[in-house]
Amino acid sequence: MNGYWYGPYSYSSYVPYVQPVAHDQSEERMQIVIRLIQEAIADERHDELFYDYLLSVAPTEQEKKVITGIRDDERKHRSLFRQIYTQLTGQRPPITGEGETFQKPASYLDGIEQALMGELKAFEKYRVIYKYIPTQFRDTIFEIMTDEMKHASYYNWLYAKNK
Repeated sequence: MNGYWYGPYSYSSYVPYVQPVAHDQSEERMQIVIRLIQEAIADERHDELFYDYLLSVAPTEQEKKVITGIRDDERKHRSLFRQIYTQLTGQRPPITGEGETFQKPASYLDGIEQALMGELKAFEKYRVIYKYIPTQFRDTIFEIMTDEMKHASYYNWLYAKNK
């Protein structure tokens, strides 16, 4: 573990699959960014599906409205990541996540908890992207990162409300 305590959860900081590279090794950095963006596209699709499920079991209209806003942000993030991937590579990203299913949580509250931890983990992954991506894309990545923190705050509120 990296010094953070997350209670009984098996959550740890996101660590890229490869060792970080020196800033003068731009080709290696770009490969890391492209791989992480591919993962992010798939992750955002998974989150969208998961949040559609949470919407179907949310107990109040207020909670449905909050989760709908988060789900719509995830759709926007996926689109932004796809655009960045295309601009960086000159190719469309591989199609991932279509027809994907997910494991339903044991309860609505468990789903909220899972969503909260997923948003925090996404933020850490996107922080690595932000660090290595060319400067002209940083504002977009920053917007996505701050949305993820906003989502985590909303899920924290939903968790406390339903606990």
